[in-house]
Amino acid sequence: MSAKYEIFSGKNGQYYFRLKAGNGEVILSGEGYVSKSGCQNGIESVKKNAGDEKNYEHLTAKNGAPYFTLKAANHQVIGQSEMYSSVQARDKGIASVVKNGPTADVVDLTE
Repeated sequence: MSAKYEIFSGKNGQYYFRLKAGNGEVILSGEGYVSKSGCQNGIESVKKNAGDEKNYEHLTAKNGAPYFTLKAANHQVIGQSEMYSSVQARDKGIASVVKNGPTADVVDLTE
């Protein structure tokens, strides 16, 4: 199985996307969008910015769990990872988004 973006709708009626690695794990999630076209634009921004490691911010949650965000050229956060068990696991997650983010297919689960 190859990496893919999934577009889905939340209980609040907004559209969201998630990038799943080839193993089915979610490696990046987007914010809520009012319109599907806004969500699709978010995916395009991730595809454009995912390949450059300088766009990633390495962070640590209050509970000590490492995670990361992906930022666009305007420094706005366009995606966030899950919480990881270690810095090494987080860094593998970033490497996976760098590799898969620019070319992953989009699957629309709202249709």
